[in-house]
Amino acid sequence: MTSGTYSLRSHVLDSLTRTRRPDVPLRVVVRNTAAVILPLGVGIATGHTAIGLGVGAGALDTMFSDQPGPYRQRISRLLLASLAAGLASLCGFLIGGQLLPMLLATLACGFFGGLLVVFGTDIARVGMTSMILLVVTAAEPIPSLPGALGAAALIFAGGLLLTLFSVAAWPLQRYWPERNALCVVYRGLATLARQQAHDDDDVPALTDAMTTLQQTLLGPHRAHGRAMEAFGVLLELAERIRLELVAIAELHAHADAHAMFREDAARVLQGVAEALEQGESPARAAHALQTLRATLQALPPGAGPAGLQAHLHALSGQLAAAVRNADWAGSRGEERAAAAETRLPRALRGSAVLATLRASLTMRSVAFRHAVRCAVCLSLALLVSRLWQLPHGYWLPMTAAIVLRPDFAATFNFGLLRVVGTVLGLVLTTALLFVTPDQPWAHLALMALLCMAFRYLATAHYGIAVAALTGTVVILLSYEGVAPGAAVTDRVINTALGCGMALLAYVAWPTWERGRARAALADMLTAYADYLAALARPDQRDAHREARTAARTARSNAQASLERMRAEPATPAALLDLANALFANGNRLARTAMSFEALLDDHDPPPEADAAFGFMARAAEALRAVATALRERRAPVSLPDLRALQRELAARLAQSGDPARAELLARVCDRLTDNVDTLAHVTSRSPQVAADGRAGNAA
Repeated sequence: MTSGTYSLRSHVLDSLTRTRRPDVPLRVVVRNTAAVILPLGVGIATGHTAIGLGVGAGALDTMFSDQPGPYRQRISRLLLASLAAGLASLCGFLIGGQLLPMLLATLACGFFGGLLVVFGTDIARVGMTSMILLVVTAAEPIPSLPGALGAAALIFAGGLLLTLFSVAAWPLQRYWPERNALCVVYRGLATLARQQAHDDDDVPALTDAMTTLQQTLLGPHRAHGRAMEAFGVLLELAERIRLELVAIAELHAHADAHAMFREDAARVLQGVAEALEQGESPARAAHALQTLRATLQALPPGAGPAGLQAHLHALSGQLAAAVRNADWAGSRGEERAAAAETRLPRALRGSAVLATLRASLTMRSVAFRHAVRCAVCLSLALLVSRLWQLPHGYWLPMTAAIVLRPDFAATFNFGLLRVVGTVLGLVLTTALLFVTPDQPWAHLALMALLCMAFRYLATAHYGIAVAALTGTVVILLSYEGVAPGAAVTDRVINTALGCGMALLAYVAWPTWERGRARAALADMLTAYADYLAALARPDQRDAHREARTAARTARSNAQASLERMRAEPATPAALLDLANALFANGNRLARTAMSFEALLDDHDPPPEADAAFGFMARAAEALRAVATALRERRAPVSLPDLRALQRELAARLAQSGDPARAELLARVCDRLTDNVDTLAHVTSRSPQVAADGRAGNAA
């Protein structure tokens, strides 16, 4: 949704029609589907269909914990999901026939499972899986402990099988996750290089990819070995290449004179990405690098603004280093680069688990409020299904667990698409089974196709993916004796009720984003101020990277908050306009700061630069004051007169012995002054009678 005014009709149409490009690799789709289908096929062939069903169901429920990342991280995540699935299943099998113990179990599982959102999406899936399996297995209780243990062990084994398939390539492609993360970043840099001017979004996909790359290469689950040092060098080069590309774009390089140079740079970066993806020598990148050097030599000396040539030469040198290190970074490559140990930036380091949970146990915490909603909604859904004795009633609490999310927009979208997808899936499955031979192996083949479609399309269009999942589950249950055409109406009703209960639970006790958006934007401006303050200390280069990463993280959080607020009803138009203006102008300031950092990397600071560093510190002070005013819902006061300071700085720089570098430095400081003054103006003219704030706090 891009409209500034909320419209339910537009929201519904947008949810139904919005699609994204599928981002799940085919190898992941195949191995996840194999973990579901193969056990069932073996069970059918050997006459132990029930065992195959249990293992396949366990793999299906833990499927989405198979996410990109280092192999060690993947193992720990999948083992955690498998263990949680096994324990939740054991609990459901043992006490599923007893209403009061089950209500207590759903309260506990819903609360702790919902609280896991504080650790991110991947861990939150573990909590959701536990809630789903608890209510699903409770529909078929097994009172005896040995029987319940055996059934739960099969589900746990399905998760283990999925884990085995996920890491099977480890011995053959030890550094594949690391090379793939680098490949994504270098492809994004190639796209950035081709842009004449960067838009306000500043390639969000590249921003996310850079964060993922840092976590992959430097996180607690990182791999070790000689090649990892080359990967670290490529990470640092990617950061510096991005700085140079932003600086060149901000200088408005001549479109005709430098178009060929940008295209050559993009071809070098694309060649590096392909070499990393294939684990081969970057021959194409090396050839493109030769072309780029020839293009650089052919550029007229006076083409473009002053100082641009320095950035072009710096970029050329960094691309050459990237090509060299890509040659050393293959899965069997020898490490020949010397690089200092690089640590994960503080902004990306997770806090201690217990400390994070304790900090979330407050009514102000989004995770805590979500946990309470999950606990109450899951228990009420189970109670309704049992009291009303709904046929196939487990679909009701299961749907509530799947649909209920920490924010309104996601809850609404998942609920709507869940209902539409379920209806579509039941109709589609009925039609497909009508034309498919009534044979177990034919049904198994159809189930495999539907399972692959579900895994592949889940991030592209959830409604279509749910249609495929519904068909998968219907065929899976048919092997247990549930007729595919039976109780279609019951399943649709239970799904609709579950979605409705989840949405009502959110509306009854909401956490509206409009009450938190100012804080997220203020955090972003504060992080930008810290970045400027770090740049004012040229002798502390490590602090630059830390501050830049923290600013990137804060920007991503602010963007997510803005997107959630846009999708909420009753968001004041004035607040949305304020947020859009602050975010757009904050992006411009960030690009100016990155241009200044690139200037520092390309040159030793001239004597006159001390004044520029002092100006940068005052700009950081002013921006921090703007962030405080935004957080406190007032106009900024007592700001430094940056324009007067900038004019004084420009006069001093005009006396420099290097006019080109002085002009470039003055231009960056002029843009920075305009950036900060604009943010202060936007904040001061925003409505101070914050009806949106009262509404958000009342929630």
